Amino acid sequence: MLSAGRILQRCDALARHSELPGGLTRVFLSREYRAAAEQVLGWMRDAGMRAELDAIGNVAGRYEGARPGLPCLMLGSHLDTVRDAGRYDGMLGVITAIECVAALAEQGKRLPFAIEVLGFGDEEGVRFGTSMLGSRGVSGTLDPAVLNTRDAHGVSIAEALRQFGLDGSRLAQVARKKGEVLAYAELHIEQGPVLEAEGLSVGVVSAINGFSRLRATLHGEAGHAGTVPMHLRRDALAAAAECVLAIERIAQSDAALVGTVGRLEVKPGAINVIPGEVQFTIDFRAPRDTLRQEAVRSAVDAVQEIASKRRLTAAIEKIQELGVTACAPRLIEQLERAVAAQGLHVRRLPSGAGHDGQAIQAIADVAMLFVRCKGGVSHSPAESITEADAGVGARTLLSFIERFEPRS
Repeated sequence: MLSAGRILQRCDALARHSELPGGLTRVFLSREYRAAAEQVLGWMRDAGMRAELDAIGNVAGRYEGARPGLPCLMLGSHLDTVRDAGRYDGMLGVITAIECVAALAEQGKRLPFAIEVLGFGDEEGVRFGTSMLGSRGVSGTLDPAVLNTRDAHGVSIAEALRQFGLDGSRLAQVARKKGEVLAYAELHIEQGPVLEAEGLSVGVVSAINGFSRLRATLHGEAGHAGTVPMHLRRDALAAAAECVLAIERIAQSDAALVGTVGRLEVKPGAINVIPGEVQFTIDFRAPRDTLRQEAVRSAVDAVQEIASKRRLTAAIEKIQELGVTACAPRLIEQLERAVAAQGLHVRRLPSGAGHDGQAIQAIADVAMLFVRCKGGVSHSPAESITEADAGVGARTLLSFIERFEPRS
């Protein structure tokens, strides 16, 4: 029997695995990530699944169908967090999927397909600056060269995997083939205010916005803060400030476009030294790939122009890019029937945030169910949902699973 109270209690339990006292920060392949993974593995096994950590650090559980070895309906979300996070982003989807499998197992019910629940690693990209490592591993789209990417302490992903007891050289064994996964469905908090504004507990996602992430490095000249006249300075931070405002103007050029400079590192970083080097990130998202790509071109041009004007050099590299992911119409319709079966109004809406489904789309059709969150707040300790909405989300997801129709 589904228990919304247990879902919220387990979200609370996972939130205790944090490097941040009094808050929640759990980055990929950390000690806290291991503790959370072990707890989720236990819940999966209690629900009747075979469960293990795969080579890229995903928590993977499988509930067999009417006979062993059938293709699966894949469910899940991620287990890592942003810094100073909320406790439902990602975790709610993993825990609700486990709760649904437990309900099936309690009835002794086997379906004409297997169910796999994935707790993906590094969806947020906080530690290494590149996101969806786990889901890209599963979809076979993760370039092994990415494992050379290093965190702020100089530890590469490959080294971190080894320290965690995993073998990155087995990456190919993680990848699924088309046909092995019938579809991917993810339950997630909305991370926006639409459902709350319209008085709705859940909504069906129509598409996930595409995103582009870049890293820009400005090289100027460090110097003494008291002895170099202003007109002779090549201040990398002053140039970066101008770049940030230029990116903001570009993002404001279209209501459907958003742009963010989320990280900025200044060197040498002393109060009495003119900054000689600044590195910053750029994140653009849009519901149309052409709009996003034009924003990227404009930003690159703007950064280069500002650097040249200030007698600096600029290097810009693309970190990651994923196009708009349209949810499959057949899955949207099945989710909508599941919503209607709860006696609820059906609402379609897009996702402005990125999700693991963008990677899984390479091997299977994807779908998403949003659950209302208070004030639309996410990526914050203020993230909140009600037990009633958690219950609606779980019942809707279970209805979708039980009535799931694979492509004929």
